[in-house]
Amino acid sequence: MRLDIDYVTKILIVDDEAPIIDVLSYNLKQAHYQVAVAWDGEQALALARREQPDLIILDLMLPKLDGIEVCRALRRECDVPIIMLTARDEEIDRVLGLEMGADDYVVKPFSVRELLARVKNVLRRTAPQTLAGPADLVRVGALTVDVARHEAHLESTRLALTALEFELLHVFARHAGLVLSREQLLDLVWGYDYHDDLRVVDAVVKRLRAKLRDAAPAEDLIVTVRGVGYKLEA
Repeated sequence: MRLDIDYVTKILIVDDEAPIIDVLSYNLKQAHYQVAVAWDGEQALALARREQPDLIILDLMLPKLDGIEVCRALRRECDVPIIMLTARDEEIDRVLGLEMGADDYVVKPFSVRELLARVKNVLRRTAPQTLAGPADLVRVGALTVDVARHEAHLESTRLALTALEFELLHVFARHAGLVLSREQLLDLVWGYDYHDDLRVVDAVVKRLRAKLRDAAPAEDLIVTVRGVGYKLEA
């Protein structure tokens, strides 16, 4: 997120349904966000590149280029937070979107109040840290997590993490050696405990694991404890 004092947070809405666009635009503007709109996947990529929004609300079912492809393309270029919108019942579609790099999802029809809460929580993770203390620098073996600089290093490699992946790693590091359930991770990282699908945690843990293994192929720092949750090896 940009640091200009007068800067207004910009949100890009991507959907091909006019009623959804109208409802989201009105409520986001009422909440003092600046809004841009794209109606298909190709337009979404063009606007994202030009406008550099702080967050994207992205429908999965889009003309020209679907939401999964849009998410995949954006993740090759930037770490802008993404909340998916989907009317699909198939769980695999939501999990695939999360594995491609989305931060969260909301299923249509949705509560505007719930979506605004998700937006607020996602933006909180990207907000700059103005005050830092000793607790904001965490070291676990060869892993270093620096909250003030929003940087994480494994051995000599700087990890390229989204804001969500960074916060998840920070939580694991602060609780190194302890097993954290999916419910605990939802509460500590996502900031809410009413999510119906705990596999949102599994999908993001999978993304984080892949990046850790790229940096240190010989190590497996995040361990699955069957029937309980996950832990970062101390």
